[in-house]
Amino acid sequence: MITRVSLKHLTFAAAKRLAVTCTVAVASYNVGAATPTSQSAPTASTPAAHTAPVSAPTPPKIDLDAFDATKQTVQLPDGETLAYISMGDPKGTPVVLIHGYTDNARDWVPLVPYLSKSFHLILVDLRGHGRSSKPDCCYTLPDFAYDIVLLLDHLGVQKADIVGHSLGSIIAQTFAETWPERTNKVVLISSTGGPPPGTAPQKPEFDFVAQIRQLKEPLDPDSPFMVAWWDSPTPVDPDFIKRQRRDAAAIPLRVWLAVLDQGLGDVADVQRTLPRLKAPTLLIWGSADPIMEPPVRDTLRQALPHAQVKIFQGLGHNPFWEDPRACAAVLNTFLESNR
Repeated sequence: MITRVSLKHLTFAAAKRLAVTCTVAVASYNVGAATPTSQSAPTASTPAAHTAPVSAPTPPKIDLDAFDATKQTVQLPDGETLAYISMGDPKGTPVVLIHGYTDNARDWVPLVPYLSKSFHLILVDLRGHGRSSKPDCCYTLPDFAYDIVLLLDHLGVQKADIVGHSLGSIIAQTFAETWPERTNKVVLISSTGGPPPGTAPQKPEFDFVAQIRQLKEPLDPDSPFMVAWWDSPTPVDPDFIKRQRRDAAAIPLRVWLAVLDQGLGDVADVQRTLPRLKAPTLLIWGSADPIMEPPVRDTLRQALPHAQVKIFQGLGHNPFWEDPRACAAVLNTFLESNR
């Protein structure tokens, strides 16, 4: 998912300088490692400024091959095959992590090492993405959310915290609105409340929709569009980004377009259902997000006036890639409070 717009930045030279040497095998993840304790939780409806540390410790580099090898699949009662990763404490608090458009469960790799040991993490590949099935239809928000309900049924999980990013955050909204009895807390990262009522939707700074509609198969993971789609204002591990681009290019173009039309096409209507979201909610954005710009952030905050809000200054559409330690600190504090 794009986090920066200008094509003059389509280089990963800076990211390569940050490549790290510490490898953490999936079998020995220290899920709660290095979680800061000095950062207080944001107050309700008040954006908290983010100040990057002067000298942040080098983050662990996860073995991506080992991570991918832990993925399992299940045939759901609705006929779809859903891929997922279950990790952390099997008896801990269930936390479902829902990735964004054209991403997959690996989306959460930068964040995972900093999340609390008390969590039972459930990372999903949405239908049409990753190793999940890629049907001709259907890709509406309820379709995505119901798949997750069926996955939780399969895992014997009655209630979970729901964390979603971008498209995944809108799916998280739908899940919490439709199945409140299955929802503990909700975290919406880079989310939207739709355009302000009575106004026509405005094109974001980066008009990704127009560019996606011009794509042709086979998709080239190294094309200028794909590099821009996965670029970031803060350097991110280039091997991780390269794999994300490769997997996105493997998604059939018909699925790219179906999700765009059916799933993201529902965004303008989210205001109608947001009043149903009653679970405690945390909203996270990067201030430099070129897709979820201030007007659609404001409509979400207005619809959820009791939500806690965290804005990371200078970060883009994927703040949990750019500063996973700080994002995890906020998530841990919110999700572990009042247990």
